Amino acid sequence: MGLNVSGIEHIGIAVKSLEKSIPIFESLLGSKCYKLEVVESQNVRTAFFDVGGVKLELLESISESSPIEKFINKRGEGIHHIALKVENTENTLKEASKLGFDLIDIHSRVGADNLNIGFLNPSSTNKVLIEFTSES
Repeated sequence: MGLNVSGIEHIGIAVKSLEKSIPIFESLLGSKCYKLEVVESQNVRTAFFDVGGVKLELLESISESSPIEKFINKRGEGIHHIALKVENTENTLKEASKLGFDLIDIHSRVGADNLNIGFLNPSSTNKVLIEFTSES
């Protein structure tokens, strides 16, 4: 039995520059970026797009110590993570651990859009960084 995932919340895309990337995605999607946000705790600036009820989140580093900066330096720009909607991030992280998934976050924390977030180690998910998100 798996975890209780209700959908895809967003797909995170690492970019070098929001200023350059936002117009690209606005043209591609035919819609405007609806929100810009700085998440100090993760050293990133984000830009959000709504694509049929699923968000695309562009992530730009604001510090050399940012995970996004490290990702881009190692792999270049591109898909960084997939965020899955769950009822309760804290409980889902505990259940994921019991199922044998390696955790990056033992406890949930607040991320962009004021959501509770927690990440799984990509070593246990076919090298895909998975983020759980919830409002509680």
